[in-house]
Formats: sequence, structure tokens, C-alpha cells
Amino acid sequence: MSPFGRIFADGDRIEIAGAVIRLKVHPRARRISLRLDRSRREVVATAPSPRRLGEAAAFARDRIDWISARLDELPTAQPLAPGVELLVLGEAVRLIQGEGRARFLPAEDALPVRLSAPGEGAIFARSAQRLLRRRALEGLTALTQTHVQVLGAPMPQIALTDARSRWGSCKPASPGRSAVIRYSWRLALAPLAVADYVAAHECAHLRELNHGPQFWALVRGLVGDPTPHRAWLRTHGARLHAVGADDAAQ
Repeated sequence: MSPFGRIFADGDRIEIAGAVIRLKVHPRARRISLRLDRSRREVVATAPSPRRLGEAAAFARDRIDWISARLDELPTAQPLAPGVELLVLGEAVRLIQGEGRARFLPAEDALPVRLSAPGEGAIFARSAQRLLRRRALEGLTALTQTHVQVLGAPMPQIALTDARSRWGSCKPASPGRSAVIRYSWRLALAPLAVADYVAAHECAHLRELNHGPQFWALVRGLVGDPTPHRAWLRTHGARLHAVGADDAAQ
């Protein structure tokens, strides 16, 4: 029995001094370890086997000061609430409360484009996110179309996710089925050049299902040097995941 008085399973979440700790089993791990999952805004305590998850939980409890310090470094969660301003595919957008269905409204004088959504709290947030996802699908589809035309590849199906571990993925075509590219809708909140890089990256996989020299040559041919865009995502990706991070709890 663990010091917490319970038996843990892979994927369990516990709360220690207000911090959420996710317990994970990794058979190739050689020791108990902690890491910060910046996209999920939680700490992962890893154990080599299920029977040692109690040790992982105790290890996390003993290092709560380290955990608190790492969580304090995360970007502040930004709710999808009236008055919030976002960049959406490079366009300044202000969220406002309105009537009827959620929609984008034209800019007024120097004000940015407005995203009008009904309801309050979580209802407003869900309505706003649905519209942001719709705008993301439109924009990312357009970027994809541009790159596949350059590559001479068939247009893939486009889908959106809220994946935490990757910004995009490409499933190659198979007999009778077209390729499928999936993007995180949150790419719409990144600079347009960064979103365009991810689109180019996934489109290049339509020709090269690897990350070898020929693949990167295709990416550079589409968007130039990918280094600054990759660096931006590493540095600021957690900020994109912070948008609306607490809305589900309302």
C-alpha cells in the first residue's frame, strides 16, 4: 500500500498542495522521475512499473516545491471571455458578448474584427471556441491548398484536433482513400508564418513519409528556413494551450 493509502493505476491524477500530478508507467524508464507537461499544465510522475506508482506519487509529494516553481513558470491561463483580444491567423480579434449565433463582425474604425458569441461563462467560451475552430479550418485548409499545388499532390482531407503533443499529423493515402492531415486548431492563434510552416511540414509528408534530407528540402522549398518557426513553437506553444485552459471548469 502506498503512503497515500491507495493503489494507483497508470493515468491516475492526484492533487498535491493544489498541483495536479498525473501518474504514468513507462516500462523503459530506469527510475522514478518528474517532468512538466506544459501543454496540459500538469506534472507527470513516471514509474517503471505499475507497482511503483505509489513511489512516484510519494516522490512528487516530496518535491512539491520544485513542482510549484515549474507550474508558476507557465503562462497564465487566458479565458475565452468578452473583452479578450486574440490574433487569429494574423488578424486581431476582440471577443464580445452578443445575441444569436456566434459570428465574426467587421472591424469598427480602429477596433479589431469582433467575434460575437452569446451566453455567459462556459457557454460563451464554448461558442467562441467553435467559431475559432471554424476559422482555423478555413485558414489551414487554404494554406494546405497552396502547398499541395506547389508539390503537385492531391488535396488531402483536413481535420482539426486539440492534440497536446503535436501540432499536426499526416496519414498517407491508401487505395480508395485520400490522405488526411490533422491540425491543432490552436495553430490559428500562432503567427501566420508559424501556422504556414506546420502546414508545409505536413504537406511535405505527402511526398516524404520521414524526416530525412529530402523531406526538409521540400519544407525549405515551401517556406524557407523552418528553424525560427520550430523555435517559436517550442518557446510559445504553451501560451497557445493556455487559451481557454480553465474554461471547462466553469
